[in-house]
Amino acid sequence: MRILRSALAIIILFSSFAAVSESAKSLYKKGVDADARQDYEAAYEYYKAAYEKNPKDLKYRVPYQRTRFLAAASKVHRGQKLREAGKLQEALELFQQAAQIDPTNDLAQQEIRRTQQMIGQQTQTQAPAEPKQPRAEDLLRKRLEQARPPVELAQLSDIPITGLKMENDSKIVYETLGKLAGINVLFDPDYTGRRIPIDLQHVTLREALDIVGMESRTFWRPVTPNTIFVAQDTPTKRKELEQNVIKTFYLGNSGGSSTSNTDLQDVVTSIRTILEVQRIQHIPSQNAIIMKGTPDQIALAQKIIDDLDRAKAEVVIDVVVAQVRVDTERALGISPPQNASVALQGTTTAASGTTSPAFSFQNLEHLTEGDFAVTIDKATAQLLMNRSDSQILQSPRIRATDNEKAQLKIATKIPIVTGSFGTPLGITGGASLGVNTQFTYLDVGVILEITPHVHPDGQVSLKTSLELSSQTSSVDVGGGVKQPIISQDKIDHTIRLRDGEVNLLGGIMETSETKTANGTPLLSSIPILKYCTASGIELRSVAQPPKAETDQQSGRTQQVQPATSPALQVQPTASGTVQVQPDQKQSQPAANPPAEDSSKAKPPPSGNNDTMSFRLSPPKISPAQGSSFSIEVVLSNARDVHSIPLQITYDPNVLQFVNVSNGGFLSKDGQQAPLVNRNDPTTGTLQIMAQRPPGVGGVSGDGTVFNLVFIAKAKGSGVVSITVPGARNSQNQPIQALGSQAAVTVN
Repeated sequence: MRILRSALAIIILFSSFAAVSESAKSLYKKGVDADARQDYEAAYEYYKAAYEKNPKDLKYRVPYQRTRFLAAASKVHRGQKLREAGKLQEALELFQQAAQIDPTNDLAQQEIRRTQQMIGQQTQTQAPAEPKQPRAEDLLRKRLEQARPPVELAQLSDIPITGLKMENDSKIVYETLGKLAGINVLFDPDYTGRRIPIDLQHVTLREALDIVGMESRTFWRPVTPNTIFVAQDTPTKRKELEQNVIKTFYLGNSGGSSTSNTDLQDVVTSIRTILEVQRIQHIPSQNAIIMKGTPDQIALAQKIIDDLDRAKAEVVIDVVVAQVRVDTERALGISPPQNASVALQGTTTAASGTTSPAFSFQNLEHLTEGDFAVTIDKATAQLLMNRSDSQILQSPRIRATDNEKAQLKIATKIPIVTGSFGTPLGITGGASLGVNTQFTYLDVGVILEITPHVHPDGQVSLKTSLELSSQTSSVDVGGGVKQPIISQDKIDHTIRLRDGEVNLLGGIMETSETKTANGTPLLSSIPILKYCTASGIELRSVAQPPKAETDQQSGRTQQVQPATSPALQVQPTASGTVQVQPDQKQSQPAANPPAEDSSKAKPPPSGNNDTMSFRLSPPKISPAQGSSFSIEVVLSNARDVHSIPLQITYDPNVLQFVNVSNGGFLSKDGQQAPLVNRNDPTTGTLQIMAQRPPGVGGVSGDGTVFNLVFIAKAKGSGVVSITVPGARNSQNQPIQALGSQAAVTVN
């Protein structure tokens, strides 16, 4: 019984070990299948589970590390889709998961910050902000906090002046406006007033003060919230009286390297040149800029920095290098005897061991057939077929930043003799120096250098240098030194590709054919008899030196939004972040897909009204306060539509505009339709423009043009209306269209 239990325990133990090993293999196999389907999130999870079960096996570690970036990018892509649909919390969870998978993914961190800001703005509309608790600070910090900010004039009445017409001294005009605005007016002792005519209609009090300053060549600045100081407008007075503030700007995408430090210096130079500011200094170690200037100059500097300090686009390039060689050798035929000789029989052996004929003149008259020996070469038959195939394949992947060179080197260093020296001639005695050989090392293998540049239209230019080299043999150069013979294939050129496009960089096919025939003259030329009287060798070699295919996938920062999602692209955001995201199993469109001809446009559906119209769907919606919702702009009865400019109005007291995205109608044939928009949250006016590429035809039919996302800001009723519907055909001619509206009731 004990023996049975021991055997059973051993069987269970071995089976458990086998189960663990099979489990890791099974997970790895599932990961390979998911990777082939481009389901990178599932592939990452399977590879990770397999790696955790057997962390020492590189077979599991390499794919686990490789799919981290792809899985994180996939989650970022899905999170962006959820955010566009107004699901901010679900999108934030996906962004956080992406950052947890790949902590080096700056895009995920940027999306987390942006989504948290959107959630915070949404929360502020629902509940008032809690008062901040005071913090204990040291004396210096308190003094800094007690320092007064630049004085600003109190809010003046926005009611326009119905009429102010007078011609008097500029001081009296200033005092009159001061009494109307309820503020005090002080004058510089050096200022002398002059008589000016004033006729103001429908302007505010602040605008009236600015107009009077322009007319009298003076300027004013606030001294207290209800007091202004007026002086002559000269550079000396402005420098003496204008307020100055100091601010430190921290840049997030410039600095940290030699190239980035150059970018930081470019920002400083731009501010100094445009704003004419002299007191500005950059701190490369902190990626910061310190500036002293007027409040207006500081505000403009902030705008310039926000425009220039943006993350650079990144490009992911998949390179496939293939080299094929096929050698075929065929030997066929019969070689007849080529040589024959006749010799006399009878020989004598000398003391040296050599033999020679032993005939005298008396024996010549008695020669017979038996006295001669005939020697004939043997005949040979050849029947041989030899074929050899060789393939060399490299598939590196390289990731590069816009306008910065990236290099990939997979090579072996081979020593090359560059020179030698020994004991000079004429020197004798003493120790000999011998021969000293000098070497240098040459990289032999795959060397790839790529400098990408992302264009505003989304295309990418690649300045490419690809070198493939290998050691074929060596040669003796004397003195016991052998030099390697290295074959090299290199290509240098610049190409321009669309996002996800595959391009063949270069390649040369070389075919060599050699035929050798041996046989009897004349007989070896007879068509059938030549196979019995001759032999031949036919050698054929087909070589394809390296061809490189590049599949570039890029991202960029721009205010133009692509209508389609290529393999890797950047979705533009309000903060200007770069978003690199893979698409799942998406086939690339043709290089120039044919546009739908306007002359062959499909007729509109039967009905009484065939006029093109825009419709908001749904026409009625009742969202809860604080929630987000979407409205589709649907186009009906379209014919040869090439561009769509719309003006949409909404109630800014009830609704808050969040985002607009393409609906896919203008890109139904694979062409991209960039989208731009401008929103005025004060008046609730939204301008949207989408246009197909120049030179292609328009599209016809029905479909969704835009997707609008709003937040229900406050309770009440409002209307979203297409106030100015518009469209143009491929000939840039306007098309008549009708608009519509949707009723929104916030509960």
